[in-house]
Amino acid sequence: MTTVINKNSITIQRQAVKKAGGFVILPLKEYDRLREQAIPTYYLQGKEARELDKLVEEGKREYREGKTISATSIREALKIYGKKSNKKD
Repeated sequence: MTTVINKNSITIQRQAVKKAGGFVILPLKEYDRLREQAIPTYYLQGKEARELDKLVEEGKREYREGKTISATSIREALKIYGKKSNKKD
């Protein structure tokens, strides 16, 4: 009777460990949890919250009216917006 033991191993060169300053091995769920906690959460209250709500509503209204700009980057959007603004003058 033969017994087969399946071992999963990772080989990392010492040079790579020294160069990187070390490695950390975490379960994927733990990594995701840590990553989510690294992003700060802001809660607005009072005047700031009302101003943001007003800005969002204005954006939604402009979207419904077809006044928004489709672009692949902010730079492109500003360029398109500038051209539209110059035409109005």
